[in-house]
Amino acid sequence: MNRITELFKIKYPLIQGGMIWCSGWELASAVSNAGGLGLIGSGSMYPEILREQILKCQAATDKPFGVNIPLLYPNIEEHLTTVIELKVPIVFTSAGNPKAHTARLKASGITVVHVVSSKKFALKAQEAGVDAIVAEGFEAGGHNGREETTTLCLIPSVAEAVDIPVIAAGGIGSGKAMLAAMILGADGVQVGSRFIATPESSAHVAFKERILEAEEGDTKLTLKEITPVRLLNNPFYQELQTIYERKGTSEELATHLGRGRAKKGMFEGDLVAGELEVGQVSAMIRVMKPAGDVVKELITEFNDLASQLKQLNF
Repeated sequence: MNRITELFKIKYPLIQGGMIWCSGWELASAVSNAGGLGLIGSGSMYPEILREQILKCQAATDKPFGVNIPLLYPNIEEHLTTVIELKVPIVFTSAGNPKAHTARLKASGITVVHVVSSKKFALKAQEAGVDAIVAEGFEAGGHNGREETTTLCLIPSVAEAVDIPVIAAGGIGSGKAMLAAMILGADGVQVGSRFIATPESSAHVAFKERILEAEEGDTKLTLKEITPVRLLNNPFYQELQTIYERKGTSEELATHLGRGRAKKGMFEGDLVAGELEVGQVSAMIRVMKPAGDVVKELITEFNDLASQLKQLNF
């Protein structure tokens, strides 16, 4: 038992990231049933779809699960109303100001966690009254921080600055990485990319297979002028680079990005014209396996290595 397992009432301090187009009820319920905390990623969902996903997750697990709500997406008000009405126990907010909604969620008995990429925003989230923080390093996939602070540096900085529990994210896809993050001061970890390559993930199989083929350096952080995002290098990414090379404007980048790029790549499997959001840890993922097996593998490795560390004494 630690601060995260106690806060969420779960067996392991392991949270599955609520990733856009990848994290539906199948993945969330599988992780929760395995002892972690599964999250439904609402950023890609219309209000009626989120409602359906929550109801299916409630039917598939009697364990706690949560919903991730990126505050930069549409339908925020409808999503908040839905999670309150359906009594979702935990909400992770990201990509926005937590002060706007935390009090309302907590007044409804919901545990609130906010995702940050710097010590400055961690302190602001704590002041806003959140119950815990996800400190997400530069290695993470999807939307990222402009500071480019790595997880190795971010976690001790945030853990020393705040009093509430800290969840490490970014580059964590193994038990050894989980142990390292907790030694650095985290109370738990959030794992995203590793859970995309599972049968339960709602990502397209072509995207999953591309992750299994990823090599070191295949992901790039880009679009900092709009909102930073880490993507797999593909023809769409290379088109963005062409705009950068000719010193194109942020308006040109936004126009080329357009709408629906993430859906096209991650959900529909267009590896040429789609946006493929995934973290640096993708270069270490080689096998597709069920989400429950991923949880078991991470915790087994974590416990084995933690036992070995106890024998070290210099």
